[in-house]
Amino acid sequence: MNDLIREFEEIVTDELNLIRNESIVALKHVATGKYLSSIENIHYTTGSKSQVAFVSSQVLGPNALWKIIFAKNCYYDSHKGQHDYIYDSHNIKIQHIDYYKYLGINSGSYKSPISEHTEVSCGEYYHTDWKVNHSRLENSQRYLKSNDVVNLSTKKFYDNNGEYINDGYEAFLRSHDIQFSIGNDTFQELVCHNERLGGNDEWCIELIKQD
Repeated sequence: MNDLIREFEEIVTDELNLIRNESIVALKHVATGKYLSSIENIHYTTGSKSQVAFVSSQVLGPNALWKIIFAKNCYYDSHKGQHDYIYDSHNIKIQHIDYYKYLGINSGSYKSPISEHTEVSCGEYYHTDWKVNHSRLENSQRYLKSNDVVNLSTKKFYDNNGEYINDGYEAFLRSHDIQFSIGNDTFQELVCHNERLGGNDEWCIELIKQD
């Protein structure tokens, strides 16, 4: 009987930890322990000059809270009667909960301030879809849950010179210890790239609130 109770409690706990459509989450950069963030009315002074996206403090704050929204034409669209959980390899949009702007790569042709990888920013009309994949095979599973470590990637159709790329290629979300300044403020750079994956490409998704 105790085993049955324990198994039931584990099922309930797993259910509460699953990431669902419109869940509020934080994305922590595993290598530095800092959170993916954005601040309204602070814009890049280079590239697209869009609202800046960066990696900030190890203390979670309102600038680091995001809503997960299913992308169009994904599995969920044809299975709306089922539970709206996030699957491995699912496409999502990432929207800031305070500013309602989406994390994205704009046209994908703008360079980041220092490393000159692809700039990542926030915009109201961005159409960037992010594919979620567990970064560690031993943690791979059907559904995404709180504290899973993932890679996030998007399809890029322009090179850094603005030239169109037929069929595009996969670009992965990365942060690193490289910093840049806007006015008197310093930010840790956030980019997309198509290089070999490593520790700087890992993100821990923390569930703050289910829809």
